[in-house]
Amino acid sequence: MTTLFAPTALLPDGWADNVLVEIDKDGWIVGVDSFKTAPADGKNVEIAAGAVVPGMPNVHSHAFQRAMAGLTERAGGKKDNFWSWRETMYRFLLDLTPEDMESIAAQVYVEMLKAGYTSVGEFHYIHHSREGKPYEDRALMSRQVIKAALETGIAITHMPVLYAYSGFGAQPPAEPQKRFVNTVPEIMKIVEALAADYANVPQVTLGFAHHSLRAVSPEMLREGTCAAREILPRAPIHIHAAEQSGEVENCIAWSGKRPVEWLLENGNVDDRWSFIHCTHLVEPELEALASSGVVVGLCPTTEANLGDGVFPLAPFFDAGGRFSIGSDSHISISVTEELRWLEYVQRLVLRERTVIKETENPSVGAVLFERALSGGAQSLGRRAGKIEIGHRADFLVLDQSLPCMTGKLRDHILDTAIFAANENPVKDVMAGGRWVVRDRHHKREEHILARYRETMRKFK
Repeated sequence: MTTLFAPTALLPDGWADNVLVEIDKDGWIVGVDSFKTAPADGKNVEIAAGAVVPGMPNVHSHAFQRAMAGLTERAGGKKDNFWSWRETMYRFLLDLTPEDMESIAAQVYVEMLKAGYTSVGEFHYIHHSREGKPYEDRALMSRQVIKAALETGIAITHMPVLYAYSGFGAQPPAEPQKRFVNTVPEIMKIVEALAADYANVPQVTLGFAHHSLRAVSPEMLREGTCAAREILPRAPIHIHAAEQSGEVENCIAWSGKRPVEWLLENGNVDDRWSFIHCTHLVEPELEALASSGVVVGLCPTTEANLGDGVFPLAPFFDAGGRFSIGSDSHISISVTEELRWLEYVQRLVLRERTVIKETENPSVGAVLFERALSGGAQSLGRRAGKIEIGHRADFLVLDQSLPCMTGKLRDHILDTAIFAANENPVKDVMAGGRWVVRDRHHKREEHILARYRETMRKFK
């Protein structure tokens, strides 16, 4: 049993002072109490060195893409976009081995933890060798990613991705996509193997993903969803949707419907689904999506880097929509930057301030943070995102010694951390009841970084 004392902490009903949190040996919160004054020191009580808030879920990750960061910022023609970026990505992954995957994933997960992410949704579609042949163990690449999560301490919702085609209407996969391609029975072999092996590991949750409507047929989408539900009845299901305008145009040409419109009408979706990006929506789609229970996974730094467009968060939020955040391609790994971009792009589009707010809570930072926590926990299928009995002990300790944080109390702590801190405000991180970052250092960062540097030599 671990007991943590927080001078101030963000609880489900708001900020509280002098909070004691009891955590069992498996990383679950078993007690939360607040006191009028600080309790007497105890031998087994750890004192947090700052304000304590829940750790943030990162709902959308392609771990290997962190190793590409900075390699796609050179102009390749008159008009670069997602599709030209994708060609660089295809070239990069040609020589990626299972060992490389583990090394890169471990490095990115260390960076996530230090940034304040305590869980990650890994949208994993690289399954085969460079020749497009399955490994002897079909789940080998997935195991390498999960191994990296276990080493670093981040909780993972691992989602093997069904990917079969290169475009709408079941167009044959392109040569660079051969490492991704599976049938439904083949991808379910991976899901079944991982579900059996990690069923009793609290740090690991299994989910399933369809890459996109352009990469699976309607029949495969239905078959894959049903098969995943047989193995994992309550597991999260994710899908890319409406990220680029070209995708929307092609979907209309194929089906007469927009991607989100088609999914809501034909996908049998519910609150266990997450649609990633949804950048290009029209009003009827937006309203239907907001009332569906589906979580939208927003990745504003990646969406900006790729020139995708701006998700209409303000009307979606006002309609009661649920959202979460992810770092996707990992061009940036920062909780505060993702949340700041969410608000700032709305301000630029609408030309007004304090857009994402509630009548009962005027703090933009607190609303963004708490909604992303709630949506993220739902999206990843994990009991996380709250300092509450029965939830995982995933906490951040914010550094109130930073000059910008001086004198800031309660919601002003989050407002300042998100909008005014020009350095990472996360000092310590607990994931699953264990300290994985102390005083901004991960316990394994030197070893993991050395291995990552060795890996990256081959990609020069």
